[in-house]
Amino acid sequence: MTTTKQTQHQVLDPSLLGRPVHLLHIFAAQLRDDLAQSMRLNMNRRYWGGFQVDDVAFSRLEGSEIRSRWLSFAAPAGQIAFSMERKVLLSVLNYRYGSGAKADAKSDTAAAVDESTVRVTATEERLAVVLGQQLAGTLAGRIELNLPASDKPALAEGEAHEPVDNEFKPAPGSHPPKGSWAITVTVADVSSGATGQFWFALDKQLMSSVLRGLLRDRDNGKKAKSAAPLAQRLQVGLVGRLASKEVSLGSLYDLQVGDVIPISLARADVLLEDSRLFTAAVTEHKGKLCLTSFEDAE
Repeated sequence: MTTTKQTQHQVLDPSLLGRPVHLLHIFAAQLRDDLAQSMRLNMNRRYWGGFQVDDVAFSRLEGSEIRSRWLSFAAPAGQIAFSMERKVLLSVLNYRYGSGAKADAKSDTAAAVDESTVRVTATEERLAVVLGQQLAGTLAGRIELNLPASDKPALAEGEAHEPVDNEFKPAPGSHPPKGSWAITVTVADVSSGATGQFWFALDKQLMSSVLRGLLRDRDNGKKAKSAAPLAQRLQVGLVGRLASKEVSLGSLYDLQVGDVIPISLARADVLLEDSRLFTAAVTEHKGKLCLTSFEDAE
């Protein structure tokens, strides 16, 4: 009996053809460093002092697989949806304010929160907004930093960009539509080792900015390789033949050490392999013989 093995093939999205989605891991690595750095800042360490960033990865939302509550933050640059696992949010809440039993925020007891036994409070909801705005600002800052200068708004002399964090404000939102690009960030509690996740979902405008920033790096690499014309980048070896003299075979055998062969130094031949391309005048410069006044060989 013959068995047939079915193979799952990845379906190509025509809207992504020619776009540098294969470079998204570069942006993910940059964002991971940015988030880790942001969590270490004094203003953010009071929330994230007990956490570290383990991983950042891109994916496409296939449905409602992320069941946490989604918040939305909007700015002229676009809209970012944000969601965080409640166990992570409660761990941050305990780290910042301490649990109801006044447990040590850095202990394993405070980190391992049973969310089913904790009711949702206004403080928890406010903290979700604060963290979402903070993290969305870090993401937006990385997107803006990668963009080409021509895509950034022109500034007057002496004027500086306002911090991106303050540009993103809470806005009405819902679960991102199917097919949206999502960024999954995995964080770990340093003391307990417990892990959790939060997510960003980007609208089409911001995702285009992410890809445009990566496209700039790819195109710059191509331009760097082909900045000069091929004729200027192709290197060949030239040989300068300063003089030649024909002698009989007998005279050659009669030569002794110390004999002098009289020659007249006229224009030298310049050869590419065995082909005579130019003639050149022979001059002396700082004790070295040089070729100058090149002329095409007839």
